[in-house]
Amino acid sequence: MKIESIRLKNFKVFKDTLISDIPQLCVIVGANGAGKSTFFDVFCFLKDAYKDNISKALNKRGGFHEVKSRNSDGPIEIEIKFSESSFKPLITYFLSIEEENGTPIIKREKFGHFIDFSRGQGFVVTHQREEQTLARPDILAIKGLAQFQKFPVIMKFGSLIENWHFSDFHINSAKQVQENGYAEHLSREGENLSLVTHRLYERDPNIFNEILEKLKQRVPGINSVAAKITEEGRVLLKFKDANFKDPFLAQHVSDGTIKMFAYLVLLYSPSEHPLLCVEEPENQLYPKLLWELAEEFRMYANRGGQVFISTHSPDFLNALELDEIFWLIKNDGYTTLKRARDDEQIAAFMAEGDQMGYLWKQGFFNGVDPQ
Repeated sequence: MKIESIRLKNFKVFKDTLISDIPQLCVIVGANGAGKSTFFDVFCFLKDAYKDNISKALNKRGGFHEVKSRNSDGPIEIEIKFSESSFKPLITYFLSIEEENGTPIIKREKFGHFIDFSRGQGFVVTHQREEQTLARPDILAIKGLAQFQKFPVIMKFGSLIENWHFSDFHINSAKQVQENGYAEHLSREGENLSLVTHRLYERDPNIFNEILEKLKQRVPGINSVAAKITEEGRVLLKFKDANFKDPFLAQHVSDGTIKMFAYLVLLYSPSEHPLLCVEEPENQLYPKLLWELAEEFRMYANRGGQVFISTHSPDFLNALELDEIFWLIKNDGYTTLKRARDDEQIAAFMAEGDQMGYLWKQGFFNGVDPQ
């Protein structure tokens, strides 16, 4: 699945915003408070709503009136156009949410020509049109119907949403000692890094060795990594430096080493996430490593997992292509997006061999800086 466009109306700082022709790797720049995290939260919101319901997803964010743009009219609207492959037509998912008598309800939900629901009632089309009623007006129709085998397209879309992944990596979380257990994918903050490492080591040794070889190339001295289970049932992550006999526990390894290793574990997982959102991957990493990390994200995207990244790093931007970069502009409390390739001056500089990070530092991203 590849998301081609997103339109947001009345969703926090995005009063009326459209981003179209989205690339496989999409990198967003913006000042603090401009809406980078909010943009990612659109995907988190849909995943939460799919897991539970609209009411719980809104309450997790302070309620309907905290999510809806201030001083705005009309419902909250999210529209996503996506393609299953380059050979298939675009499918549109549309969701409209409003509040009635203090209770949030789904005013309209459409999924291509397959689903059209309002306030818990509507129809679904398979071989013929079928009228359906959901248990509550705040339950997504794609959730209520995805459980039925006779709706395979809806089931597939629901599975994609369930497997969207969000990474806001915290070093202190990743260095925690974990109780023995099972973890297939790295968690949002990375606290299960040792569990995922142990699983890779035991079940996918070829992938684990590939990760280790890449880590060796980027972190001087590291020649092995292992996740050991103690007699007490705890999983310890250990790093071996070739210059010393005994390995170091993760708690005593540099932040940059842990973070680079964690991103490699995330990006070389046996199964890619259909959508991966990563916030500020540059933190704690040596600037020259950001070029290689950007290329790792690009390769991940080209293998099939679309990637969205927010960054404040000129060094990371220098590794990117013109088509991959957008920036946020906030005026009068609301945010819009601008694409780097649509700026004639930036496009001309890039064609002459300039790099995006330098152009950003020199002030060519009009409107991006705080006013």
